[in-house]
Amino acid sequence: MAIVTARIKVKGKNFETHVNLDEALKVKAGNGDIISALVSNGIFYDAHKANTASKADLEDAFGTNNIHEIAKIIIQKGEVQKTQEFRENEKDAKVKQVVQLILRNAVDQHGRPYTEDRINRAISEVHFNFDHRSPEQQMHELLEKLKNVIPIKIEVKRIKLLIPAQYTGQIYGLLKDYKESEDWLPNGSLQTIISIPAGLQLDFYDKLNHITHGAVQSEEMK
Repeated sequence: MAIVTARIKVKGKNFETHVNLDEALKVKAGNGDIISALVSNGIFYDAHKANTASKADLEDAFGTNNIHEIAKIIIQKGEVQKTQEFRENEKDAKVKQVVQLILRNAVDQHGRPYTEDRINRAISEVHFNFDHRSPEQQMHELLEKLKNVIPIKIEVKRIKLLIPAQYTGQIYGLLKDYKESEDWLPNGSLQTIISIPAGLQLDFYDKLNHITHGAVQSEEMK
């Protein structure tokens, strides 16, 4: 169990508490238990020095002095410190996700798939820096760099979508990585053309239909 600090700054004052990293991240995601996440028995200005925050400051900053309620706010709206091991594992997992996307979608100049070992060696050659962005976003950027060291391409599908007005807000973020163009219709519906790697098409449709209950009209373009 990794015990770390969760912190937030409210009205110019720092508030901190000690939490279980794994449980706190569940709380931050909206599905954890604050009692399991909270390790400290108080809220502090500086958790490491055990400098306890006053009830007056807690009331002023959070509208309550209930430790569990405040700790939940700190975790969800503030920063949860991550251990070096956790960050490294998180990065390794993200790298594997991006590599698997490339393996599913990319081929060489003869249409043959690449091995995982060859893709990893090519990544080392281009010195690509992975970050917090989605695997799909990073895959596109990485592919452009990989083209400098290996012949690699992705089969792309161009699809026209007509999205009813009531769903446009919910799925606009899903489209942003693939959108070529958009046209907002007088009734509020969105007509858009996307370019998406063929290997991601089924997963994309699953997400789209889950949100819109199958109400989106689609047409594959040649």
